[in-house]
Amino acid sequence: MKTTAFTAKHILLQAKMAEFAGFNMPISYSGIKEEHAAVRKNAGVFDVSHMGEFILKGPEALPLIQKITSNDASKLTAGKAQYSCLPNENGGIVDDLLVYCLEENKAYMLVVNAGNIDKDWNWISKHNTENAEMHNISDKTCLLAIQGPNATKILQPLTDVDILNLKYYTFAKGKFAGVDNVLISATGYTGAGGIEIYFEDKDDAANKIWDAIFEAGKAKGIKPIGLGARDTLRLEMGFCLYGNDIDDTTSPLEAGLGWITKFSKEFTAKEIFEKQKATGVEKKLVGFEMIDKGIARHDYEIKDATGNIIGRVTSGTQAPSLDKAIGMGYVKTPFSAQGTEIYIAVRNNLLKAKVVKMPFE
Repeated sequence: MKTTAFTAKHILLQAKMAEFAGFNMPISYSGIKEEHAAVRKNAGVFDVSHMGEFILKGPEALPLIQKITSNDASKLTAGKAQYSCLPNENGGIVDDLLVYCLEENKAYMLVVNAGNIDKDWNWISKHNTENAEMHNISDKTCLLAIQGPNATKILQPLTDVDILNLKYYTFAKGKFAGVDNVLISATGYTGAGGIEIYFEDKDDAANKIWDAIFEAGKAKGIKPIGLGARDTLRLEMGFCLYGNDIDDTTSPLEAGLGWITKFSKEFTAKEIFEKQKATGVEKKLVGFEMIDKGIARHDYEIKDATGNIIGRVTSGTQAPSLDKAIGMGYVKTPFSAQGTEIYIAVRNNLLKAKVVKMPFE
């Protein structure tokens, strides 16, 4: 198993560790419910250094990004980021990703999912007929996400960047905890506010930054948070998780990601998506809450009142902030309207649920 620069810290803090995307990662420390509440109400620190980072440079970088992603990266100016996806030739999703514009028309950072680093690199390389300069910096890049309503207040004394006024989906580079050249962004995956910091672990930077964050937040109750709470937090917001809610067989339009699918440019599978937009999709990703007692889990069948299979669950949990069981799943389009009653097959029982809007309330 791979480790991050913070693995020894997690073990010292007696985190419950497990393999995730080939990495030895903390799943929880004090418990998912408590950690979830810490992020929603205060501030928590996630080690997400397992994520992948690619740098694309040169005059051909933007044309390559435009060709392989669904969103329109030409709209990005330096200091702005964008959520996007890499469509495959069949209209599925190779991965979802973030595109950071480091220098307009010249340099970009792509942030990809941990389990897809090699797959994405090979996919982008295959389509790099323009010979854009490409660098895979995943192994040397550390990434911490400090999330929660009090995160920026706690961390502001550690940096010369004005993080209190950092707008959503923007970023800046500066000094953080005495470490130079730290990229600080606001693209959080929890819906609770906060920042992410990207930096190279040289000259003991990882230890310096981790220790400084927890020293600054000690009196304010900042906590380390595992991937378990990351999942419940993102699910409450209705954010997709690759491998669960989107994959090589789901289209962005089916997943409710039409807003990152821009037809003003040429890109992979554009014609397929144009047809889907014109004729409608056969299945849609919906949010639902349980009416009957029970929790929907990944891959459970979704049925109609007469027991016909109409879809499958992609994610489900007992939502800690909402105190109810929620989930996401694909259903046939006629069953996707808000308020529609659906049934989740849990063992031999059909448990009633209803389609609701996301983020969940």
